[in-house]
Order: sequence, then structure tokens, then C-alpha cells
Amino acid sequence: MNKRMIKVGFIGAGDISLLHAEGVQSSPNAQLTGIWNRTREKAEEKSKLFKCKVFDSVEALIQSVDVVYVLTNMETHHQYARMAIDAGKHVLIEKPTATTIEEIQDLEQAAQAKGVQVAPVHNYIYEPSVTRAKDLIESGKIGDLVSLYVLYNIHHPEKVASRYPGVIRQILTHHAYCTLYLVGAPEKISCMKATVNDGSVPQENIAMVTMKMKNNSLSHLCASFASDDHAGDPWTFMIKVIGTKGASRYSYRDWVENTPATVHSQTYSAYPYTIRAMGTHFLEQVIGKGEKPLSSLEDALTCMKMIEACEQSVEEERHISL
Repeated sequence: MNKRMIKVGFIGAGDISLLHAEGVQSSPNAQLTGIWNRTREKAEEKSKLFKCKVFDSVEALIQSVDVVYVLTNMETHHQYARMAIDAGKHVLIEKPTATTIEEIQDLEQAAQAKGVQVAPVHNYIYEPSVTRAKDLIESGKIGDLVSLYVLYNIHHPEKVASRYPGVIRQILTHHAYCTLYLVGAPEKISCMKATVNDGSVPQENIAMVTMKMKNNSLSHLCASFASDDHAGDPWTFMIKVIGTKGASRYSYRDWVENTPATVHSQTYSAYPYTIRAMGTHFLEQVIGKGEKPLSSLEDALTCMKMIEACEQSVEEERHISL
């Protein structure tokens, strides 16, 4: 496949498609062939920006490309990904990969049967600062791991937050795969959640998780739509690793554009770069050269187990063994 252009098709024309289009455009051996969206008007709008074709059906798009990007709402990820896999296409699936453990297992089994590559959009682990942190941990340069922090504090207006299932599923999925990539799966999980607004959005907009890792280190995860952090060295989005001989940090706040964003108070440049890097790696290294993605469906499965453990911990008010 690396001897010809890789044809890519998007299922879904939401805002995230803008960032994935940059990833495709950054790949010299790939081209965005077309897009399909439930609302054709939005697909036509994006097709003009991307200079690609609008397809009348999901089936027609899948048959016309080599790689399918599933960029729809979480509830339809399994449906569209399975259609693409059954057609023998490689698939990139936005996070969260699916709504249940069983759906992810089904996709994994189908992908193995068809011999295609299917990867979740676990974008932060394609960030050089994060891969460097992993190297520092695995090489022993920062000594024994003591603690890991993954912190997210970005205010979302209630009209935006209401579109999501809550921060545990929508945001903590990022925290879960980052933890898994850097440190491995936890041994025990404890979670609490809350809702801080005027009462119009019932789902939680803040959640905190404490985990005991298999090497006895502790991890703390925080996901919040409730408020921004405008303090010095703010915890907008941060990954911090502390060991007995050193430490490492990755922060959104190292790259900020002072322009109003659709949701956020500022534009955090780091996020688009992670999406671009993830897409380029998938197309050039995984599809083009046959390498494995840095995060697999097996990882997505473990992440879902972590998310469900968080939900169980909230409900039962106790630590959950993974």
C-alpha cells in the first residue's frame, strides 16, 4: 500500500474532522477521498474545506477508500467501525472507542479475522513529550516511579457539556490510556464525581480518581468541565511523572494562542498537534509500513475496564480491583 496513495474516508463531519484532515494532509502518501455525515449540509460544508467528495451513504464511502475514520458520536462507533472492518478496510476510531467492553471485543475479533489494522484515537501518547516521559520511566533515568498525575481543568459551557455523557466517559478515557501507556494498568481504582452548575446539566462535570499501580506508585486523575484554572502554572491539561531520581511534565499551557476558541477560553495549540501526529503515524507507519500502533484495541479494552471501574467505584463507594 505504501507504493500508492492511501485513500481515506471520514464518517462524521463534526469539529474533530478539521483536525483529522490536517493529519491526512500532513501524510505525503495519503489523500482524503470523501466524507459522509448524517446531516448532508455539514458534510458539504467540510467537503469544500477538504476538497473532497460527499458520499450519499456510509456503504458507498467505505467501498471507495482504503482507510475509514470513524468520527461520529460514541454510541455509533461500533456500528460504523464494524461495517468498515467487514468490508476489509483499516479503521481509525475516535475515543471513546465504543460504549461497552463487549463492543470493543467484537471489533478486535473482527479485525483479527479480516487482517486489518484498527486503532483508537489515543492521541496524547503520540506527543513527543509523552513518549520521552515513557522512555525516562522505562530506562530508569528518573528512578522508581512514585506518582503520576493527569489533570484536566477546562470550563465547558453547559450547552456544550450537555452534549457529552459526562467527564468520566468523555475525558477520563484520555487519562486512562495515558496511564496505561506510561505506567501500565492499575491494581486498584477509587473514584468520586460531582456536578457543579445551575442544575440544567445532570451528568457529572468533575471527577477525581486515585489509583494504586502494580509497582506500588500512586496515580491521581482529575477531569473537570466545571472551571478553568487561571492560577500560576495552571493545571489546564497536565501530565506529570515523579520518580525517586527525577520528574517529567507535559502541559497544554506551554503552547497557547490568544484567540477565542469555540468552547475554550483560549486555543491550546498542543491538542491539534497530537491529533495530527497520531493520524500521520497511523497512515505512514501503521498502514504504509505495517508497524503496530502505539495504542491498540486491546489497550482500548483495558481503558474501558478502567472507566467502568470508576463508575462502579462511584456507585458502590469503594475501591475496585481491576
